[in-house]
Amino acid sequence: MTEQQNSFARSLVEGGRYSSMSSVFQHGLEPLRQKTETVETAALRELVQRRLNGPMISATEMEIRVAGMIERKRRVVRVDS
Repeated sequence: MTEQQNSFARSLVEGGRYSSMSSVFQHGLEPLRQKTETVETAALRELVQRRLNGPMISATEMEIRVAGMIERKRRVVRVDS
């Protein structure tokens, strides 16, 4: 925190607007937390929507693909089944 920010926060406490420096920080961080969560939620919604709009495969095809990935990984790390 810069000296100017520190002075401003202290003046808010000393002026009775906030009860403590912790309270100043909490109120200052809350909008940032909300903005971050909003951006993350929007990104997740977009990802889900892209997946819903994308090509679908059957459960059987998914099982085959997963089994293939597992088998390739076993060969790479030389793990016996």
